[in-house]
Amino acid sequence: SSLLLFISIMTMFMSGVVAIFEYDLKKIIALSTLSQLGMMMFSISLGLYELAFFHLLTHALFKALLFLCAGILIHGAGNTQDIRSFGGLTLNFPLVTVCMNLANLSLCGVPFLAGFYSKDLIVELACQYSWGIFVLLMMFICLSLTVLYSVRLTYLSFAGPYGGG
Repeated sequence: SSLLLFISIMTMFMSGVVAIFEYDLKKIIALSTLSQLGMMMFSISLGLYELAFFHLLTHALFKALLFLCAGILIHGAGNTQDIRSFGGLTLNFPLVTVCMNLANLSLCGVPFLAGFYSKDLIVELACQYSWGIFVLLMMFICLSLTVLYSVRLTYLSFAGPYGGG
């Protein structure tokens, strides 16, 4: 259980850090999935099997939406996956912008979206366990990394300056 806890926290942390420095749209989404799988394993290491399965289901729904939006953006941006060449796509893809932002907000665990109900329960119950301050600190750092790479992805894709050709 403690080995799984350590591996899951390191998985969340490393995939979050790598996603922050990545520029390939599909790789960022895949690294985000890896981070969320670490979250599920973290939940399992605490004995919260049902919550891990619930997070798996909710994660599958908003991650599928993210990949569908990514496919539309890649196709619309001239078949490039480099988010540096996106920028300002809100005017060209308003519905995709809304859908992708909702999926990213759900991934971040914003209240009243699907990701909130699963992630918040895991975080809340993890805070009740006495694993120590290091485990809780790492968990909150990993959750902050999720927010950071999601906001970065949204900014570079939709709000940033147009970089495409």
